[in-house]
Amino acid sequence: MAVTEPFNAPIERRSVLLPARSSFRALPRSERFSLILLAGLLVIALVGPFLVVDPTIAAGQPFESPSWHHLFGTDDIGQDILARVVYGLRASWFSALGVIASGIVIGGVIGLVAGTRGGWIDAVLMRFTDTFLSLPGPVLAIAVVAALGPSLFHTTVAVAVVWWPWYARLVRGEVRALAVRPHVDAARLSGISTGRLMLRHLLPGALPPVIITASLDIQNLVLTLAGLSFLGLGSPPPSPELGAMTARGLEYLVGDPWVPLVPAIGVFILAAAANLAGDGIRDLFEQRP
Repeated sequence: MAVTEPFNAPIERRSVLLPARSSFRALPRSERFSLILLAGLLVIALVGPFLVVDPTIAAGQPFESPSWHHLFGTDDIGQDILARVVYGLRASWFSALGVIASGIVIGGVIGLVAGTRGGWIDAVLMRFTDTFLSLPGPVLAIAVVAALGPSLFHTTVAVAVVWWPWYARLVRGEVRALAVRPHVDAARLSGISTGRLMLRHLLPGALPPVIITASLDIQNLVLTLAGLSFLGLGSPPPSPELGAMTARGLEYLVGDPWVPLVPAIGVFILAAAANLAGDGIRDLFEQRP
């Protein structure tokens, strides 16, 4: 007779955030570089605003070319582009992380409950989820901004409303797969409460794919929010946002190309680093035994 793992076996409680046999050095060089770059961009987003000038005031003459005094030059009203890119980077980072955090919390709770309880509760919650999946994010963002006014916060909320269903579907699928494992059956037979079953035996097993998906979602969210900001759905001037800065600087592309190109390059670097770093995080988890 096969011996099954007891429901409280230590192997089920090993760290989810740091896979046991993961090796940073085993990753491809591009993924290691991207993880370091992404961490560096996060540090810049957190610390950079304390090291640069106010991005909403004129720090020099209009259209000063890049120099030691203004590393990325100035825009049409003399604002320092480096300072605006740093603040725009922080806005993009925090907005993307806010959408991901809300998606994990809302979608995670719905998916966990649906996957654990099953039956009519699962059916109702999944139909509710499908309703939000059918909403087009950009159109909803336009509607929210039209009703409440241009704001990065309003745009972020609109995107978050249509982003959490993906996490609900993901968590529900993982929980349904875990629910038939021997240690979960043993926990049920021991009379454990439903809440403890979800938090101790089902949720930890569903976290790795959620973390991998969240790391890969950063790129999509950075591009989505920058695109909406490019269309004028973000905060009005002079608030620094990378997409809006690129849009407003397009008319100066020929004569003063640094005005639109620097923020556009900032969006590209952040999105590319997030994409490759997400691949690296996925590979770290896949190295688990």
